[in-house]
Amino acid sequence: MADHDPEKLKQKLHEFALGFPFFQLIGFEVLDFGPGFSKTRIVLRDELKNPNGVVHGGVIATLIDAGITQAMLMTDAYQQIRETKGMMTTLDLRVKYLRPLSAGSLTCSAEVPRIGKRIAHASALVTGDDGKEIAMGDSMLMLMPGK
Repeated sequence: MADHDPEKLKQKLHEFALGFPFFQLIGFEVLDFGPGFSKTRIVLRDELKNPNGVVHGGVIATLIDAGITQAMLMTDAYQQIRETKGMMTTLDLRVKYLRPLSAGSLTCSAEVPRIGKRIAHASALVTGDDGKEIAMGDSMLMLMPGK
């Protein structure tokens, strides 16, 4: 595996996230990340609410999925995937919705406690501005190195 300067890699990945059209569309922000962890946020706006006036569950699921992906990006396992032009994909994403949110922001703290040869396990907690838990999620990701 090639030698990487972690700070340059982090800067490059952060710049990519800032310019990624889907992240811009939903207002996804990367607050912090490193090998095996991330902190991300979406500020709630009317376009992200369901007809009941609270954040749509799909927005929460997207925040968890993208937050977990951000937590993977600086791991050695993902760098091997990137360098070999392989791919990583979500196999399973489970979300437990705990309470609605009608205003403010959603902050997702994600971590990757286990990365095996082909499968990574990750979890996330989404909180509101007041620190109350909005949702919890967990995911399994498949790592497929290239040739």
